Amino acid sequence: MEIKQNASAGTTESSDILIMLDPSETNGIQIDLNSSVEKQFGRQIRAKIRETLEKLDVTNVKVNAVDKGALDCTIEARTVAAVYRGAGEETIDWQVIHSWKL
Repeated sequence: MEIKQNASAGTTESSDILIMLDPSETNGIQIDLNSSVEKQFGRQIRAKIRETLEKLDVTNVKVNAVDKGALDCTIEARTVAAVYRGAGEETIDWQVIHSWKL
Protein backbone atom coordinates (compact mmCIF):
# COMPACT_ATOMS: atom_id res chain seq x y z
CA MET A 1 0.00 0.00 0.00
CA GLU A 2 1.35 3.42 -0.89
CA ILE A 3 1.28 6.25 1.64
CA LYS A 4 0.07 9.26 -0.34
CA GLN A 5 -0.39 11.83 2.43
CA ASN A 6 0.54 12.51 6.04
CA ALA A 7 -1.68 10.60 8.44
CA SER A 8 -1.98 9.77 12.10
CA ALA A 9 -3.90 7.56 14.51
CA GLY A 10 -3.97 7.32 18.28
CA THR A 11 -3.39 9.68 21.19
CA THR A 12 -0.73 10.50 23.76
CA GLU A 13 -2.92 9.33 26.61
CA SER A 14 -1.70 6.64 29.00
CA SER A 15 -1.64 3.12 27.49
CA ASP A 16 -1.96 4.46 23.93
CA ILE A 17 0.38 5.29 21.07
CA LEU A 18 0.27 8.07 18.49
CA ILE A 19 1.43 6.87 15.07
CA MET A 20 2.22 9.58 12.52
CA LEU A 21 3.15 8.64 8.95
CA ASP A 22 4.83 10.71 6.28
CA PRO A 23 5.35 9.57 2.69
CA SER A 24 9.04 9.03 2.00
CA GLU A 25 11.05 9.41 -1.19
CA THR A 26 13.69 6.95 0.02
CA ASN A 27 13.21 3.21 0.02
CA GLY A 28 12.53 1.65 3.37
CA ILE A 29 10.79 2.14 6.65
CA GLN A 30 12.24 4.70 9.02
CA ILE A 31 10.90 4.64 12.59
CA ASP A 32 11.46 7.40 15.14
CA LEU A 33 10.15 6.31 18.54
CA ASN A 34 9.62 8.38 21.67
CA SER A 35 8.44 6.06 24.43
CA SER A 36 8.06 6.18 28.18
CA VAL A 37 9.11 2.50 28.18
CA GLU A 38 11.89 2.80 25.56
CA LYS A 39 14.51 0.93 27.56
CA GLN A 40 12.30 -2.04 28.33
CA PHE A 41 10.21 -2.36 25.18
CA GLY A 42 11.58 -0.03 22.47
CA ARG A 43 12.87 -2.86 20.29
CA GLN A 44 9.55 -4.73 20.52
CA ILE A 45 7.50 -1.60 19.71
CA ARG A 46 9.60 -0.88 16.62
CA ALA A 47 9.33 -4.52 15.53
CA LYS A 48 5.52 -4.49 15.86
CA ILE A 49 5.24 -1.27 13.83
CA ARG A 50 7.59 -2.63 11.14
CA GLU A 51 5.84 -6.01 11.02
CA THR A 52 2.43 -4.35 10.60
CA LEU A 53 3.72 -2.05 7.84
CA GLU A 54 5.29 -4.99 6.02
CA LYS A 55 2.05 -7.00 6.20
CA LEU A 56 0.29 -4.05 4.55
CA ASP A 57 3.03 -3.86 1.87
CA VAL A 58 4.11 -0.38 2.93
CA THR A 59 7.71 0.08 1.80
CA ASN A 60 8.48 3.81 1.77
CA VAL A 61 7.42 5.65 4.90
CA LYS A 62 8.72 7.70 7.77
CA VAL A 63 7.06 6.83 11.09
CA ASN A 64 7.04 9.07 14.14
CA ALA A 65 5.61 7.20 17.13
CA VAL A 66 4.88 8.61 20.58
CA ASP A 67 4.20 5.71 22.93
CA LYS A 68 2.71 5.86 26.41
CA GLY A 69 2.80 2.16 27.26
CA ALA A 70 0.54 0.73 24.55
CA LEU A 71 0.00 -3.01 24.23
CA ASP A 72 0.92 -4.79 20.99
CA CYS A 73 -2.71 -4.97 19.85
CA THR A 74 -3.04 -1.19 20.24
CA ILE A 75 0.23 -0.56 18.37
CA GLU A 76 -0.97 -2.75 15.52
CA ALA A 77 -4.45 -1.17 15.36
CA ARG A 78 -3.08 2.39 15.39
CA THR A 79 -0.55 1.53 12.68
CA VAL A 80 -3.22 -0.06 10.47
CA ALA A 81 -5.54 2.93 10.89
CA ALA A 82 -2.76 5.41 10.06
CA VAL A 83 -1.75 3.42 6.96
CA TYR A 84 -5.30 3.31 5.60
CA ARG A 85 -5.71 7.04 6.23
CA GLY A 86 -2.36 7.80 4.59
CA ALA A 87 -3.28 5.69 1.57
CA GLY A 88 -6.61 7.50 1.21
CA GLU A 89 -8.61 4.32 1.82
CA GLU A 90 -12.05 4.89 3.29
CA THR A 91 -12.67 1.49 4.88
CA ILE A 92 -10.49 -1.08 6.58
CA ASP A 93 -11.08 -4.77 5.88
CA TRP A 94 -10.67 -5.93 9.48
CA GLN A 95 -11.43 -9.55 8.53
CA VAL A 96 -8.20 -9.64 6.52
CA ILE A 97 -6.32 -8.00 9.37
CA HIS A 98 -7.66 -10.50 11.92
CA SER A 99 -6.60 -13.42 9.72
CA TRP A 100 -2.90 -12.50 10.07
CA LYS A 101 -0.71 -14.92 11.90
CA LEU A 102 0.57 -12.91 14.85
